[in-house]
Amino acid sequence: MKRIYLAGFDVFRADSLAHGEWLKLQCQSHGFTGLYPLDSQAPAGLPARALAQWIYEANTALIRASDAVLANLNAFRGAEPDSGTAFEVGYAVALGKPVWAYVDHADTLVQRLAVAQADDPPRHVDAQGHTVEDFGLNLNLMLACSATVVVGDAAQCLGRMAQALRD
Repeated sequence: MKRIYLAGFDVFRADSLAHGEWLKLQCQSHGFTGLYPLDSQAPAGLPARALAQWIYEANTALIRASDAVLANLNAFRGAEPDSGTAFEVGYAVALGKPVWAYVDHADTLVQRLAVAQADDPPRHVDAQGHTVEDFGLNLNLMLACSATVVVGDAAQCLGRMAQALRD
């Protein structure tokens, strides 16, 4: 069975362990083995910085051990995906691993974020006055161009993955 690393801010949910089990069941129903970041227990008593390093090393090892990555790229703590998940996507891409991502919106960045259009030169801007890229994508181009993005949930994305990995 192909091993799928389950990237996302889901590890911060109140029900993160139960949700991880659900994700792994979804993987199994599509013929995959899900690798969830919270499957491994950190050694007890690590100071905060050492624990952070342990988590980093454990998660990057899981990505290296995977055949592909499923990433939850929905907005987290703002308008953009979780930065840790974005790192994991980039890491997987750098290793040559295929990445599928799911989001719950098809709206482009401009549709979701642009609040005004500056006139000199014409550009879309956000509430802070930063340019909003206008490529017609629903994610930053570095994520949208490096992953197969599915509008839907994890189960729908896994269905697309299963179809693609069978071909």
